Amino acid sequence: MNILGISAYYHDSAAALVRLGNILAASQEERFTRKKHDPRFPKNAIMYVLTEGNISLEELDYIVFYEKPLITFERLLETYITYAPQGFRSFVTAMTAWLQEKLYLKTVLKKELAKLGNCKTSQLPPLLFTEHHQSHAASAFFPSPFETAAILCLDAVGEWATTSLWLGESNHMTPKWEIHFPHSLGLLYSAFTYYTGFKVNSGEYKLMGLAPYGEPKYTDLILENLIDIKEDGTFRLNMDYFNYATGLTMTNHKFAQLFGQPPRKPESKITQREMNIAASIQKVTEEIVLKLANTAYQELGTDNLCLAGGVALNCVSNGRILRESKFKNIWIQPAAGDSGGAIGAALSIWHQYLEKPRYSNNYDGMKGAYLGPQFSNEEAQKYLDDVRAHYTYWQDNELFNKVAKILAEGNVVGWFQGRMEFGPRALGNRSIIGDPRNEKMQSVMNLKIKYRESFRPFAPSVLAEKVNEYFDLDKPSPYMLLVAEVKKDLHIPITEEQKQLFGIDKLNVPRSKISAVTHVDYSARVQTVHAETNPRYYQLIKQFEALTGCGVLVNTSFNVRGEPIVCTPEDAYRCFMRTEMDYLVINNYLLAKSKQPQWQKDESWKNEFELD
Repeated sequence: MNILGISAYYHDSAAALVRLGNILAASQEERFTRKKHDPRFPKNAIMYVLTEGNISLEELDYIVFYEKPLITFERLLETYITYAPQGFRSFVTAMTAWLQEKLYLKTVLKKELAKLGNCKTSQLPPLLFTEHHQSHAASAFFPSPFETAAILCLDAVGEWATTSLWLGESNHMTPKWEIHFPHSLGLLYSAFTYYTGFKVNSGEYKLMGLAPYGEPKYTDLILENLIDIKEDGTFRLNMDYFNYATGLTMTNHKFAQLFGQPPRKPESKITQREMNIAASIQKVTEEIVLKLANTAYQELGTDNLCLAGGVALNCVSNGRILRESKFKNIWIQPAAGDSGGAIGAALSIWHQYLEKPRYSNNYDGMKGAYLGPQFSNEEAQKYLDDVRAHYTYWQDNELFNKVAKILAEGNVVGWFQGRMEFGPRALGNRSIIGDPRNEKMQSVMNLKIKYRESFRPFAPSVLAEKVNEYFDLDKPSPYMLLVAEVKKDLHIPITEEQKQLFGIDKLNVPRSKISAVTHVDYSARVQTVHAETNPRYYQLIKQFEALTGCGVLVNTSFNVRGEPIVCTPEDAYRCFMRTEMDYLVINNYLLAKSKQPQWQKDESWKNEFELD
């Protein structure tokens, strides 16, 4: 039994193949098209998962789309009618798109699929649709190791739902309650993303990373004017200040008046004011999420919590749930945004529609999120020979020893191996890595390699069994979705003068013995590395630990700002040569930048990628 799940047409299009309840392959379309957050029909991702499964489109048993577009259309119409005559321009823009394509999505999907499979639409397998939050909930619960769990879904909006609670039991999920559009925690956070000058649907990470540089001075202003939060965490927004329901922007003139000036222009200087606003909305978000989690525990009485939806990528609030709620265990879908809906939709059909049982307990069905394409040494060598790259081949043990020494010497390494990760995080297969003890590593990686804002923090990859030696965390965090404080015995005392610093000036003060992965508030976004799911990356860190005494590496995604994470050896080599990375590893091949053939120093390539 083979089920193809598809998410598309909003952002982060993706495809997933589920066989007999097992996630066989999954990937976002952006990795193939090199267009970040690509929303188009995921033809390349579909072709990849079918190839991985050695199956044709016509041999599938079901194809399932991750939401129900007709209900979304109903929501749009009701919203515009509610706010009429406001939003006429937005209404015309939206209706044009819907009447041309989205309203007939079933027909559009069938035509695209038939074209891809080179067959008639009548030859296609049955096409089914799940609800948006059902897909999110299924993506969180069914791959989790829990037999029973509360499932909390928080995002911008599905058809109507923006927040929903479910009870997962064995192979069934029961919806309990939901909050409806326009009252949305995801859209509230995105409104502040927009107002502080970052890009909606990609800049939310930046807002979260900026928050520790500020003080939450606007919290009361937000609570008194923008949102009414009940004790159970449910909430209502004051729509007088927002424009997203019917307009072409997230916030309006009244919002700007409340905060004293218009939205920050993208790419302009970030001031202390933006940092304080970021700190304020982050604090409000954390309080809401924590209250909702406590309500879920009180109502459902299970020790386990699963999270999905874009808000579940806020790893700071996830860390607070783990530390402060009554849940004993938490599992977060690594592709918590819309891309993960492809997996959830397929699993929902297998377990609920077909009523098939789940695998035994204590099994992580996401397999470390290593669900994408992989390339053999032969394929890698062919490409490297084609571009006349200089490389040396090493067996694993020799390679790990050499790379550990290279890292310890302060070099930055592109690390490419195995199956590409599914979701927004690089987890050791498409990563740029470095020595976390190096005080200059964060600024070097941000400014000379990633070409991005200097304030953005990097994550630590730590040996799973050693996590509690470095961080206040005693649970696995394989998907880099939990924030924890660096252990106090690793802190470096700061002077009274340093304590008085504000904003970005805090950045250059070393905070701990692993300063490159320690944020200004002593926190870190932790990835625990497990021998079972990523043995080669695990062994590299083990070798680095044997050499240096440090069982941690800096890990950031293998890309530059605005570029999707690299997929192929060609993507990796091109990114390596365009940046100031020192070494590149592709499978068993080691490449030194200093030995590569002359590379054209044309900076125009930076225009290929729209800044995120």
